[in-house]
Amino acid sequence: MARAITALALGALFGVGLYVSQMVNPAKVIGFLDVTGHWDPSLAFVMGGALLVTLPAFAIARRSAGPVLASQFAMPTRRDIDARLVGGAVLFGVGWGLSGFCPGPALASLGLGESATYPFVAAMVVGTLAARWLDPRLRSPAAPLQPQRA
Repeated sequence: MARAITALALGALFGVGLYVSQMVNPAKVIGFLDVTGHWDPSLAFVMGGALLVTLPAFAIARRSAGPVLASQFAMPTRRDIDARLVGGAVLFGVGWGLSGFCPGPALASLGLGESATYPFVAAMVVGTLAARWLDPRLRSPAAPLQPQRA
């Protein structure tokens, strides 16, 4: 129960941060991505602030015995760059550039009742279901992905 309450509180804090930083505003995001037009660099400060928090937190996590609310850390083990990774990154970038949303801010914006978010979230759900249907390794959320050897 403590884990669920902590997750809810931290998720709400993250959502508030997305709102305050204007990451839920597609026009602001597209302005940041428009480096050849009317570029808005303000989101670079948001990303820089995130790095200032994340880098020390990861350093502390690496030295700790384990997480507070889980039995072990879920750290990625793969370090290779394959077609799936590149394809996913391209798909993410194109979707972000066209819509101005990525999943976290879209869900935060959905929570605010922003109707412009509905088509994006619907497409995100359909894409997630399609990926699970196409890739059997994604069908069971309890089973971790194992490295695929060529």
